[in-house]
Amino acid sequence: MSFLIKVIIPAFNEEASIGKVVKEIPSFVSEIIVVSNNSTDKTAQVAQEAGATVLHESQKGYGYACLKGMQHIADQDSRPEIIVFLDGDYSDYPSEMEKIIAPIIEDDMDLVIGARVKQLREKGSMTLPQIFGNWLATSLMKLFFNANFTDLGPFRAIKYEKLLALNMEDKTYGWTVEMQLKAIKKKYKYIEVPVHYKNRIGTSKVSGTVKGAIFAGVKILSWIFKYSFK
Repeated sequence: MSFLIKVIIPAFNEEASIGKVVKEIPSFVSEIIVVSNNSTDKTAQVAQEAGATVLHESQKGYGYACLKGMQHIADQDSRPEIIVFLDGDYSDYPSEMEKIIAPIIEDDMDLVIGARVKQLREKGSMTLPQIFGNWLATSLMKLFFNANFTDLGPFRAIKYEKLLALNMEDKTYGWTVEMQLKAIKKKYKYIEVPVHYKNRIGTSKVSGTVKGAIFAGVKILSWIFKYSFK
């Protein structure tokens, strides 16, 4: 594959899963960047042993970790054409990466979201708050922006230059919806691709707690309402 592709994986205390994720990423990826987001376990060690480039971000937050990975790429001499994001908890299927990037390579799409459709989800892999939150957020995006998203899934690919043009800024749970909203505003070509989704290894940092679910919901809705008045 002639395209230069790099992967960014935010990870917080994922020592039991991160090695599996890294090892199952297809060989066409030129660099796998795992950002240990203030982990207190062996996430960094396991990721490095599996072959990943490991960065450390002490400020907790999904967006902080993603931005750290982007800065690492910006500091390099060669620029990738495509950036792929996925989670480090082994809920995504890294082997499906080829179908995530295919619309960019074959159809010149700018952004591809891996949609965790019901028929491909393992039972219990998404909590009721997650399912409702996804429905609410994407319904509001449809209402306000005529968007065709059905999911805010973390497994996604985007052209690197297009990602830079978004000027991403959210430091925590609003990262995914910010990317999608800004892509709509900039009239990027986007598509969803159905992906399989399984029960994560360990506890969800967002939906696994009431506080996390509420905070994530507030962040996501605040981005939607912010952009609806721009």
